[in-house]
Amino acid sequence: MTVICWGTYGVCMHTGSMNMKNPEHGRIMAFLWVGLAYFLTAVIAPIIILKLKGAPIDFWAYPAKGWQWSLIAGTLGAIGALGVLLAFGAAPKPTGAYVPVVMSIIFAGAPIVNAIVNTTKNSAWANVQWPFVLGIVLAALGGYLVTKHAPKPGPPTEAKASPTP
Repeated sequence: MTVICWGTYGVCMHTGSMNMKNPEHGRIMAFLWVGLAYFLTAVIAPIIILKLKGAPIDFWAYPAKGWQWSLIAGTLGAIGALGVLLAFGAAPKPTGAYVPVVMSIIFAGAPIVNAIVNTTKNSAWANVQWPFVLGIVLAALGGYLVTKHAPKPGPPTEAKASPTP
C-alpha cells in the first residue's frame, strides 16, 4: 500500500499543481490541498480509529517524548512534501518529464539517509557488513540511472493540414 501511494504521489502532485492553472502559485495552491488531505488522513482518521477501539483520544496527555518525536516526524514529512513541489518548479520549463527525475532522487536518496541516520542513532557502525554498504551504493546507482535515463517526451507532432474546399 505504502509503495503504491508514495510511488504515485509525485505524479499526482505534479498533475494537481499543473491543473491549478497558475504558473506562479499553482504548486503552493496544490500543497494547500495536500495539507487538507494530511489533516483528514492523519488527524481525523486516527481520532475515529482510536475512539472505535476504546483507546485514549486526549492526545495532549500523551507522553511528551512520544508526541514530540511524532511531531518532528510529521514536520519532516510535510517539509519533504513541500520540497517535492519546489523541486518540480526548479526546472526551467517544468513538465511531466521531470516527475521521475525528482522522485528518483528522493526515493533513492531517502533510504540512504535513513540507513546512515539510523545506523548512527543506534551506534551500529561497528556492525556494518559489506552487503549493507553495497545496498547503499546500489540505491545511489539506481537513483542516478533512473534520473539520467528517464523517458523524455517525443518530438511534438505536426498538426495535419485540413484540405481546402
